[in-house]
Amino acid sequence: MKKHFILFILIISFLFRINAQQTLLTTAERTNYDSTSTYAQVTAFLDRLQKQSPYARLDTIAVTTEGRYVPLLIIGNPLPAGPEELKNDDRIVVYLQANIHAGEVEGKEATQMLARDLLQNPKSNILKNAVVLINPILNPDGNEKFSTGNRTNQNGPASVGVRHNGQHLDLNRDALKLETPEIRGVVVNVLNKWDPAISVDCHTTNGSYHEEPTTFVWQLNPNGDRSLINYMRDKMMPDVHETLVKKYNVENVYYGIFVDRFHFEKGWLMYAAQPRYLINYIGLRNRLAILNENYVYADFKTRVNASYHFLRSILDYATQHKTEIKEMLATADRMMSDPSTRPVVFDSFAVKYKVHPIPRKMTIKAIETDTIPGVKGYRRFKQSDRHRTVTIDYLADYYSTESTPVPYAYLMTVNDRKIIRVMKEHGIRLKYLEKDTILKVESFKIDELTCAGRLYQGHYMNKVNGHSETVEKQFPVGTVIIETAQPMGRVAAYLLEPRSDDGLLKWNFFDRYLVPEWGSGVYPYPVYKLLKPAN
Repeated sequence: MKKHFILFILIISFLFRINAQQTLLTTAERTNYDSTSTYAQVTAFLDRLQKQSPYARLDTIAVTTEGRYVPLLIIGNPLPAGPEELKNDDRIVVYLQANIHAGEVEGKEATQMLARDLLQNPKSNILKNAVVLINPILNPDGNEKFSTGNRTNQNGPASVGVRHNGQHLDLNRDALKLETPEIRGVVVNVLNKWDPAISVDCHTTNGSYHEEPTTFVWQLNPNGDRSLINYMRDKMMPDVHETLVKKYNVENVYYGIFVDRFHFEKGWLMYAAQPRYLINYIGLRNRLAILNENYVYADFKTRVNASYHFLRSILDYATQHKTEIKEMLATADRMMSDPSTRPVVFDSFAVKYKVHPIPRKMTIKAIETDTIPGVKGYRRFKQSDRHRTVTIDYLADYYSTESTPVPYAYLMTVNDRKIIRVMKEHGIRLKYLEKDTILKVESFKIDELTCAGRLYQGHYMNKVNGHSETVEKQFPVGTVIIETAQPMGRVAAYLLEPRSDDGLLKWNFFDRYLVPEWGSGVYPYPVYKLLKPAN
C-alpha cells in the first residue's frame, strides 16, 4: 500500500511539472506576438524551467558592463554536472545563441520556446543523443534599450532593443579581439569549457527581398578546415534545408544578398567571411557553426516559427549524425595538433581571398525592387508586388588568392599583458624560451603603415604593407612561443600574421611597439616566424 501511495505521489508530481511547463509561455506567445521579452522576463522564464525540471540547470557565462548576468541554460538527460562528465559521453553538445543584436528578436523567443518544449519530453531522441546549451539573450544591455524607433523596417514587434552592447560595440565583430565581456564569456565559458560540436547564432536580415522566412549559412573563412566547410556545404546544410521544407513546412534559402537587386542573374552573395564574425571564428576552431538570419519583412510570428523549426532541424540532424560529426571533428583536431600532419591540413595562410560560386545553384523566390523617386541612399528601395522565382549562383566559397607559409611557431618578443590575455582566452597554448637563443627566423619589415580615417568598433584599423626577410636573431629568455601544431593553431595564425585581415596588428594591439617616439621609420613587427623546428 505504501509503495502504491509513493508511486501515486510521484506520478502526480510528474504531471504537475508537465502541466506547469505547458502553461509557461514566452512574452511573444502571451501577447499574440505583439511584444518581445525584456531581460527580466527571459531570466524569469529560464529560472522557472530550471525549478520545474531536473534536466535543466541555469548558469552564467558573463556579466555585462551594465551589470546584467548573461544566462546559459544547460539541458540534458541525464543532466551533466559539468563538461568534464562528457569526456566519455557519446552525446553531442550543441550551443544555440540568440539576441547578439538586441533588435533582432525572434531567436530570443524561439530559443525559450525550444527549451521549454525539450524539457516537456525528456525521453526524446534529441535529449537521448544531445546536451543542448541555450543562451536566448547574449546582449542584455542592448535588449533593455527598447524603443519604437529601433529597426523601423522590421515587421514587428513595435518596440525592440538596439544592435550594440553597453560599450556601444557590435558583439558580432568581436570574436577575435575579445573586447566585450559577452563574447569573452562565449569563448571562455562556452566554447573552451563545453566545446560544442555545433553552434548556431540567430539574427534577422536587413537586405534583399524574397519570400522565404528564414535563411542560413555555415562557416566560410578559407583559413578554416576545408573538409569541415565542404561537409557543411555539401551534406549538413542541404539536409537541414530539406528537413525544414518537408518535415516542418518552412520555406528557406541560404543567407545572402543579391549582387545586383535589379539583375538577379548576377547571383546571390554571402559577403562576410572574416572571423570577427562569430561563426567564422568558430570555424577556425575546427567546429561547425551556423548563422541563422530570419527575414525582416516577414511578420514576427512567422519569423519566430521559422527560427524555432530551423533550430529543431539542426538538432534533428545533429542527433542523427552525432557519431559521424564527432569523429570528423576529432580527426581535424588530431591532424592540426600533430606537428607531422599540421602542414598537411594547414600549410599556408590566406592573406587575400576571393569568393566563388558553390558547386550547386540555388533557387530563391525573389521579389523585385522598386525605387522611390527623390529619396537617396538605402531607403530609396522598396519591395514591389512582382514575384519571380530564379535559380542562380550562390557566391559563398572563399578561396585564397595570396598566401604565406604557416610556420612551425611564432616568436613574440613583447610580453604585452593584453595580447597575452587575448591569446589565453582563446585557449591558445603558450610557451616561453628558457634561455637566450639565436635562431634563424622570418622577420616582417613594414614598408607602409597607415590607419583608417574613420573609427570602426572603437579602432582606427591599420593597413600594412611590407616584406619578409630571413634573419638570424638572438631571442631573450622569456620570449613567447606560439606553436601552430595545436587545436587553436588556426586562431593563433589569424591573430599573429602581420597581413591578416582580422589580426591583432590590424586591430591596433601592436601599435605602441611599431613607431618610435622620435624620428621617422617603423620598427620591425615584433612577431617572428620560425618556419622549422629548432633545438
